[in-house]
Amino acid sequence: MKIAFIGCGEVGLAYINAFKHTSHQITYLCARNHPASLQQLARELNASLETKPGDWLGEADVVVSAVFGHGALDMFTQAQPWLRPGALYIDMTTADPEHMVQAAQLAARHDIHFTDVAVMGAVGLLKHKTTLICAGTGAAQTVELFETIQTPISIKGNRAGDAATLKLLRSVFTKGLEALAVECLVAAEKKDLRPTLYEVLSDIDATPLSTFLETLVITHTTHAPRRLKEVTEAKRQLTLNNIEPLVSTGVESLFARTSQALEHSLPGEEKTIESSLTWLAGVAEVRKP
Repeated sequence: MKIAFIGCGEVGLAYINAFKHTSHQITYLCARNHPASLQQLARELNASLETKPGDWLGEADVVVSAVFGHGALDMFTQAQPWLRPGALYIDMTTADPEHMVQAAQLAARHDIHFTDVAVMGAVGLLKHKTTLICAGTGAAQTVELFETIQTPISIKGNRAGDAATLKLLRSVFTKGLEALAVECLVAAEKKDLRPTLYEVLSDIDATPLSTFLETLVITHTTHAPRRLKEVTEAKRQLTLNNIEPLVSTGVESLFARTSQALEHSLPGEEKTIESSLTWLAGVAEVRKP
C-alpha cells in the first residue's frame, strides 16, 4: 500500500515510524512546517514533503489525516478533489462527530472509503500500541492495515462519527469521575478517612460497571428527591471543611432538576434502562427562550 500522511505531529509521527518497518510504502508527508527532523525522516523513507493537499494525493492508496481536530472537515474538503476513487481516507483527529459525518457523506459521493478513528489513550506514552476504535465505510480496511503494525484496534459503531462520539462520551464519564475523585478524596484525606473510604466503597467492585451505572439511572427516576437531600448535606460538609464543592454543586443541580420534573410527570411504571433514559432525555433537554 502507498500511504500518505497529512499532519506530522505526535500522532502522525508515531504511526509513520511504525509503518516504515512494514512492506507498506510511505510516499508523502504533508505538514505546514518542515523542521530538520522531518526532512531527515522523509529522506529515510524516500518520501516527498508537501505543505498542502494537491495532485500528489492521487498516488496514495491510503491517506492518514492526523491534523488538529478543529481542522478535520476542512482538511478533508481540501483533500477530496485530489483523492482517487476507491482510496481509503483515515481521519485520526479528535474532531466534532458531526464533522466526521459530513466528511463521510462527501467521501461517499466520490467513492472514497472514509474511516473515523478515535485514539483512546496517550500516544506520547504508548506510540502505535495505543488502543484505537474506528467506524465508517473503510473501518474493516483500516483494522486490517493497522494490524500490520500490531496496533490494538476495533470497530465500534456503524457509521463515521460514532468513534468520535464514543470517545467524547467516554470523556464525559472519565473526566467527570476524575473531578469527583478529586473533590471526594481531598475531603477524605482532610478527615484522615481515605483508606477507610476505599473499604466502604469496595462493595461497588462486586457489580459490573454497566450494571452499576444502569441501576443508578433507573433508581434515579424514583429516588432523586430523597437523594437530593443527601447531596445537599454532602455539599454542606465539604464547605464546612473549606473545600469548594464544584462537582457537588453540579450534582445538586441535576438532582434538583429531576426532582422538579417528578412533580409534574412520572417516568411510568416500567422500570427499564430504556424507559428511564427516554424520560430523562426529556428532562435534560435545553429549554430555549
